[in-house]
Amino acid sequence: MADTTAVRTGAGGAPDAPDVREPKSVRVVMLALMITMMLAMLDNMIVGTAMPTIVGELGGLEHLSWVVTSYTLATAASTPIWGKLGDMYGRKGAFLSSIVIFLAGSALSGMAQDMGQLIAFRAVQGLGAGGLMVGVMAIIGDLVPPRERGRYQGMMAGVMAIAMIGGPLVGGTITDHWGWRWAFYINLPLGVMALGLITAVLHLPKKRAEARIDYLGAALLTVGITSIVLVTTWGGTEYAWGSARIMELIGIGVAALIGFVFWQTRAAEPIVPLHIFRSRNFTLMSVIGFITGFVMFGATLFLPLYQQAVQGASATNSGLLLLPMLGAMLVTSMVAGRITTGSGRYKVFPIVGGALMIVGLYLMSTMDTGTSRFTSGVFMAVVGLGMGCLMQVTMLVAQNSVEMKDMGVASSSTTLFRTLGSSFGVAIMGALFNSRVQDVMSERAGALGSKITEQSAQLDAASLAKLPAAAREAYQYAVSDGTHGAFLLGSVVAVIAFVASLFVKEVPLRGAGPKAEGTTEEADAPKMPVVEAV
Repeated sequence: MADTTAVRTGAGGAPDAPDVREPKSVRVVMLALMITMMLAMLDNMIVGTAMPTIVGELGGLEHLSWVVTSYTLATAASTPIWGKLGDMYGRKGAFLSSIVIFLAGSALSGMAQDMGQLIAFRAVQGLGAGGLMVGVMAIIGDLVPPRERGRYQGMMAGVMAIAMIGGPLVGGTITDHWGWRWAFYINLPLGVMALGLITAVLHLPKKRAEARIDYLGAALLTVGITSIVLVTTWGGTEYAWGSARIMELIGIGVAALIGFVFWQTRAAEPIVPLHIFRSRNFTLMSVIGFITGFVMFGATLFLPLYQQAVQGASATNSGLLLLPMLGAMLVTSMVAGRITTGSGRYKVFPIVGGALMIVGLYLMSTMDTGTSRFTSGVFMAVVGLGMGCLMQVTMLVAQNSVEMKDMGVASSSTTLFRTLGSSFGVAIMGALFNSRVQDVMSERAGALGSKITEQSAQLDAASLAKLPAAAREAYQYAVSDGTHGAFLLGSVVAVIAFVASLFVKEVPLRGAGPKAEGTTEEADAPKMPVVEAV
């Protein structure tokens, strides 16, 4: 191929002024990566909208949660493994393999004849999904120097916004007009397009590691992550938090993770090399990523619920209800990317982002039954501004803090921490929300209130419409009180991200030209070898 994008290291490992060009082939690769990113983000949102129809046809209501849980478990457990496989055997092969597995799982899920098959095929789909986001981030890390990567932040944030807004709408439209099976089949044409583009245009250096895969480390990490996700998924819903089953899972998870850390110090080719955590910036970005996942997914879960139950919004347009937050996130991410690319400065963004998340979540905690949609939209926009400052900068700084040979595990570890943060956020904020709703319903509606929410504290629009006026009013107060507690908790947790951001060291980004020359921060700004791509 004629065109290359190269970044060369000068004396002392500092990068020279990069010879960075953006030929048409690079833009084609970026298009394919964004399509793949869209697949990863859209899937659960589309499938979630189709779930009532799926249950109506396949039955198995008692196993409904496993359709999501099996996918989530497989995704979380496979994420770090995909990152390591890319580092060892080549990014392109690992990425294409993950897409193929994801598409196979999608096709099989669409052909499922009962709930058991659907759960199993969703696990296959999740195994592939674990490599999608990791592959996108790691390949971008190979192709684009950190200093130039800010130009693509807006593109990635835009894909996320489109997925979160359009997912429920697309899912509902597909289910209503084509049937629920197309909620899975829709992945196939998009995935095949991405496969074709990447196969034809993306050319990265081939690798072949002599060391064997760390199977014991992979097994211990899988057991540990699976236990954590099950605790956050089942705790307070399937089982009481203090039940024997939850305690067993906690014990198994802690033991497996301790064993994993111990083994990583001895493995020849560890799944997660612990030396990457010696970089202060990488460790801080992992913490900030965890908190961002905690806050973002908790907010996106309870905001539509508040607006539907308290403000009377339509469930059909649930994605549009998040537009103030997602729009603010998109704009801020684009601005942050441009400034980072132009100046090479980035420390200000996690600091400002952490502060805005604290303020925005606190403002949302003040929302009650009298809060207007305009006011709640303003509060949501403040949170979105904070997320826009944090979402892409965490990955950017994390990748800039490791050597190129560890780009995959850095990307997968950061993605994993964000995923685990979202699991904890949904579980902990959900437990607090459910507790407050049930308490308030008991206080305001007595025995009827307790009966209404004994199965679930989250009522759908049809159930809410059937309630007596007094019970409906009580439920609106209960939801308002529940979201108050959830958002206030999120505000407190966001303080951790703000404090962590204060300790970030602004190491020059690779590819920053004269700003990076002569740097002595070798521990935090590792050497960048020649990377030839496309």
